[in-house]
Amino acid sequence: MRILIVGAGAVGGYFGGKLLESGQDVTFLVRPARAKKLKQNGLNIKNPGNQLISLPSPPLVTTEEISHPYDLILLSCKAYDLENAIDSLSPAVGPDTTILPLLNGMRHIQVLEQAFGREKILGGLCNIVSTVEADGTIYRMTPIHNIIFGELDGAKSDRTNQIANIFKQTDFQSEHSDNILLAMWEKWLFLASLASSTCLMRAPIGDIVASPDGKTFILMLIEEIRSIALKAGYAPGVERAHQMLTEPGSKLTASMYRDLQNGSRIEADHIVGDLLFRAQQFGIDPNSLIRLRAAYTHLKSYELQRPTV
Repeated sequence: MRILIVGAGAVGGYFGGKLLESGQDVTFLVRPARAKKLKQNGLNIKNPGNQLISLPSPPLVTTEEISHPYDLILLSCKAYDLENAIDSLSPAVGPDTTILPLLNGMRHIQVLEQAFGREKILGGLCNIVSTVEADGTIYRMTPIHNIIFGELDGAKSDRTNQIANIFKQTDFQSEHSDNILLAMWEKWLFLASLASSTCLMRAPIGDIVASPDGKTFILMLIEEIRSIALKAGYAPGVERAHQMLTEPGSKLTASMYRDLQNGSRIEADHIVGDLLFRAQQFGIDPNSLIRLRAAYTHLKSYELQRPTV
């Protein structure tokens, strides 16, 4: 199976690197600047405990160099880069190509379906805390590294079975889900709750919980988001969110919080705003979503202040 990894950043570079390490036919679609650095230094992955994996001369391609379609395209860009990514990967899409997106939220599914057709798109998500260091090394900061994927209709298919077998040859965890949309809603609920609370309060979970009404705020925020999922026809579990987002002393923050602190672009519309858009479509009373709305206003105010160059 020919696999194209769109980008070689903290997510695509990590999972693509692990697939390459396991002997799979992997190529990275990268921009010229990233290609130059990878050609000079190789693809380097640092795991917890500073164990280093070095992959010299990883196979690379730019959009202009794509000469044939790929069987599987693993898409892991930021949601705000999706349109640019679609333009870049389009030459790699053939009649039998499967696209597995690992983006946050849900809106990208409709965008990809419109661009390439529903039959080419799988549902997917990943859980990993990783970053790209100044020298280009990808650093996985916690033990968690998994991909969950499946057909949007819940069926098991030849292509998802083949992907499952490929993923099993790596040392990251994977799950071949028969209800991927529910799994995506569960991650969305967790991520939107984490991002909304830590960005709005500009603090890690432990500091919020230690503040007056902080735990209550987080629990009610989770319920606001869950009410939207229920209207969409999904009942995501909240046990993980309740446990991890109310843990005393926790240093946990969202990647959106770290992006905000660094003055970087954020996925405000895709992780928080799209929830409010769907709530409006479902006719949910806006007054029942005051915490989520406050978080979105905060994020959009940040975007207005952030320099565009």
